Amino acid sequence: MRRNKVALPGPADVLRQTLPNGITVLARENFASPSVVLDGYLLAGAEDDPQDQEGLASLAVDVMERGTRRRPFEQLYEEVESVGATFGFSAGVHSTAFGAKGLTEQLPLLLDICSDVMRNPTFAPEQVERARAELLSALREQEFDTRARASRAFHELAYPAAHPYHRQVSGTLDSVRRLRRDDLRSFHERCIKPQGMVITIVGAVKVEAALTAVQNAFGDWEGARPPRPPLPAVPPLTTRREQYVPLPEKTQTDLVLGWPGPARRSPDFLACQLANTVLGIFGMMGRLGEQVRSQNGLAYYVYSSLESAIGPGPWQARAGVHPAQVEKAIALILDEVQRLHEEPVPAAELADNQAYLIGSLPLRLETNEGVAGNLTHIERFELGLDYLLRYEERISAITAADIQSVAQRWLNPAAFALGVSGPPQA
Repeated sequence: MRRNKVALPGPADVLRQTLPNGITVLARENFASPSVVLDGYLLAGAEDDPQDQEGLASLAVDVMERGTRRRPFEQLYEEVESVGATFGFSAGVHSTAFGAKGLTEQLPLLLDICSDVMRNPTFAPEQVERARAELLSALREQEFDTRARASRAFHELAYPAAHPYHRQVSGTLDSVRRLRRDDLRSFHERCIKPQGMVITIVGAVKVEAALTAVQNAFGDWEGARPPRPPLPAVPPLTTRREQYVPLPEKTQTDLVLGWPGPARRSPDFLACQLANTVLGIFGMMGRLGEQVRSQNGLAYYVYSSLESAIGPGPWQARAGVHPAQVEKAIALILDEVQRLHEEPVPAAELADNQAYLIGSLPLRLETNEGVAGNLTHIERFELGLDYLLRYEERISAITAADIQSVAQRWLNPAAFALGVSGPPQA
């Protein structure tokens, strides 16, 4: 039975307009509840961190939302909390995400606050030091977290040192300690600009009113950030690269095994997404869960993931295992990768995984947050406003041969990056 596509967001019910200053606005009406959600991003992130200033974007964005020239820290949060609303900013690799939620009548206030935070942060010295202390505390915790250390090792092995995916968005203890208030202000002045920004609004507001509200809050803001150089090339892995990070007093070992995968805009991406669902998502974490955990009892958890990214995001298998079972778990993971190379996925298994991906889409669109997030994602990766309407057809068209082909192209069981962290080896 084909699902009703009328309820899915598409060109017929999503407004899309780019303002003269380069801000793209997406809006969709939903009067089922009296709330509105704002979602979006700026083209500023860890990609813009100089090599010796890792964590600059992360710290700068954190401090931006700790007080503006119009709203000191306490006033800023009192205005938001007094009306039961929320807002927040977060730096990523390529962009800074922001969002807010409140009652519909609060939309002008929420947009004004987001605009104020972007345009007028004070970077008050006491807030810089408070944010730095919190970030350093989080980084110290990561130093003793086997999952975090295994993940860091993987990224350092899989990507060249000059590539932003090699580095941590949050920086390192040393790099964050070196950052100064002037560095944060310089980052803001250079990178926080309206050109290329996206704002998505979903909820109980007419799309024309949503557009007007954005124009009122952001229409007079001008400026474009400097162009970014192309991302460095990521050569395919040709050998097994591995690193073991010993952490005393730990009893479990975590491992991250994988490859640089396709960029989100790659024609291979959806077939890779379905292959990843087969490998380590569907049911009790796909074939990996069945072989590594259920049949052999080697893992506390095991799954695979494929990241949506501007560049070649990681395609990984992750597991938590007893230290004595690491090599056995790795061997079983690689066996399942080899199986994807050699054997077409059986028709029934393929149909089950396609149904899972198709059936999970409406669940991701049940809330205003879900719709807004999906529309922002579509705009970020230039997928087209009819993407959700075409999704079922495109997933259904992927064949077992397609899965086998992308597995052979992207997953090499003889050449991969492997980060492992756990108790010191005997």
